[in-house]
Amino acid sequence: MKPYMLKARYYETDQMGIIHHANYIRWMEEARIDMLNQMGYPYRRFEEMGYISPVLHAECEYKKSVKFDDEVKIVVSLQEFGKLKFTLRYDIYNMSEGGALSAYGTTRHCFLNSRTGLPVMMNKEMKEFSEVMQKFLGAKTEE
Repeated sequence: MKPYMLKARYYETDQMGIIHHANYIRWMEEARIDMLNQMGYPYRRFEEMGYISPVLHAECEYKKSVKFDDEVKIVVSLQEFGKLKFTLRYDIYNMSEGGALSAYGTTRHCFLNSRTGLPVMMNKEMKEFSEVMQKFLGAKTEE
């Protein structure tokens, strides 16, 4: 899996001239969507299949500021994958600052049936995706 790369945009900065903390959560979402695309499961595909995947929990620890125009690399790794929930970790590096770890965070998700709102047993209803995720759980991420 290739890391997600981006350039910090001016509108993402705050009054102090650094990237506003809320944008790291957005970047994590962008990286998650990119990861699913790389796995052959664009999020749109889940929606077409009748599933949604809400964020149950999100957290981010900030280590070093990112500024406008800095190049950022986000490495996504699967931390846990169960029948109902999965957890992703995001390591956010500032490549303009020698690859310094700027932040890291996690998000926990589940899949729901979009019509009923009920949880989906991924290992039963989404067997192929579940198998791909199990392989991802043991895989190394390309840096």
